Amino acid sequence: QVQLVESGGGLVQPGGSLRLSCAASGTISRINFMGWYRQAPGNQRELVAIITSAGGTNYGDSVKGRFTISRDNAKNTVYLQMNSLKPEDTAVYYCHTKDRYSGYDYWGQGTQVTVSS
Repeated sequence: QVQLVESGGGLVQPGGSLRLSCAASGTISRINFMGWYRQAPGNQRELVAIITSAGGTNYGDSVKGRFTISRDNAKNTVYLQMNSLKPEDTAVYYCHTKDRYSGYDYWGQGTQVTVSS
């Protein structure tokens, strides 16, 4: 079992920045990549960014150049630095990982990010 706990969401004005954190605990040896997804009301959940244990990254098109994902393997924590935030970034952000052997998906509880003036 893996547990994911997110923190760092909140209200920010357009153009502002926020940093999300996701701490993993439990059977860490069974996971490789970690990532962030988001879901706005009425929309499907979409990929924001993922990072492998080796540091390889991939981003959703809408956040490229504005968001940066990073990882501290010693702390089993992944971060999402969000800059130049736009109102359309408003969503619940979920931390995600997958058991590399069983394929089971793990999700955090979600953290709300609201971009509004």
